[in-house]
Amino acid sequence: SYGCKNGKTSFAQELAVKLSGDCPRYYIATMVPVDDEDRKRIENHIRDREGQVFITKEISEDIAQVKDLEGTLLIDSVTALLANEMFSNRCPQRAFDGLAEVAENTENAVFVSDFIFSDANLYDNYTEDYRRDLAEIGNMLAKECDAVIELCATNRIIHKGGEKLEEIL
Repeated sequence: SYGCKNGKTSFAQELAVKLSGDCPRYYIATMVPVDDEDRKRIENHIRDREGQVFITKEISEDIAQVKDLEGTLLIDSVTALLANEMFSNRCPQRAFDGLAEVAENTENAVFVSDFIFSDANLYDNYTEDYRRDLAEIGNMLAKECDAVIELCATNRIIHKGGEKLEEIL
């Protein structure tokens, strides 16, 4: 799902719970907090998961290590993961490759990402590289996944997999 602060994590959690049935469900937290706003967002996400029996794993880089977990994975977020790999490790390809492995090797995976492409600003080359890499990851995941849902102002726009989603939702 795409968008910023529009309920995509809550929706992703709801979807992961429905997909998991009696199998384990994992919340893969990728954000590395850098300020009070980040810490507050994390606290809110933790509070939102109470009672949903997620096993939380904080994995801010090298996401391929989760590909062998049995159960449903919720990866929140692709955006933060790419930032960690690109800006800390200078290795955005590892995010792309790792997410591809997870998508290919996990029966149920829910990926949360932001849509950061609708402004008309021109940024420095480094930021434009980040935006391009995030778009490439989004396109790859859209091809690999059974369903693609965009959230815009809490409205759900189903781009792929509508029939299957109707059964689940």
